[in-house]
Amino acid sequence: MAEAMLKIGLVSISDRASSGVYEDKGLPALADWLSHALATPFTLEQKLIPDEQPLIEATLKMLVDELGCQLVLTTGGTGPAQRDVTPDATLAIADRVMPGFGEQMRQISLYYVPTAILSRQVGVIRGDSLILNLPGQPKAIAETLEGVKDEAGKVVVHGIFASVPYCIQLLDGPYIETRPEVVTAFRPKSAIQATAQAKP
Repeated sequence: MAEAMLKIGLVSISDRASSGVYEDKGLPALADWLSHALATPFTLEQKLIPDEQPLIEATLKMLVDELGCQLVLTTGGTGPAQRDVTPDATLAIADRVMPGFGEQMRQISLYYVPTAILSRQVGVIRGDSLILNLPGQPKAIAETLEGVKDEAGKVVVHGIFASVPYCIQLLDGPYIETRPEVVTAFRPKSAIQATAQAKP
C-alpha cells in the first residue's frame, strides 16, 4: 500500500483579519515557509477564522478527523488577552499534550524578546495528528520553526520543526524530509529510511 501524501492544515486565527479589517499574513507566511523547508511533497488545507473558541475547536477537529491532516499549524491568539483562546481550544480537543513544543517555542522567542514568557503556545496530539500553536507574526513564525542561528548559519537554539518529522513518523504518518539549508530534521539513525540515506 502506497504511503499517504503528507497533508498539512493551516489555521490563522484573528478577529480583524477574518473580518477583512486587514490582510492576513499568517497563512501566506506558513505556506511560504513550508514550501522552502519541505523536500517531501505535501498538500495544504487553509482556514482563516476569528478568535472564537468553539469555532477553533470545530476547525481543528475537521482538519484532523475529516480531512486527515497529519500536521496542523495554527497562528495567532496565543497571548494572555481575553480574546486569545487558541491554546484553550487546542487543549480542549487534545488526546495528549506534548509540553516540549511549547517550552521550546518560548525558549526560542526569549532569545529575542522578554515578553515571550507571556505566550501560551502548546503542542498536542489528536488521534494520529500533531497540532502546534505558532506565533502570529511572520518573522516569529520562521524563527520558531527554524530556531536561532548565528551569522554563519549555525543553529544556536533548535527550532521546533527539527523534531516534527520524527514525531509524525512515530504517529505512523508519512516520512517527512526537510531541506537542511532551512531546517535539518533530526531522527535516530534507526529511524532513517534507506531511501533517504541513499540520497546524495
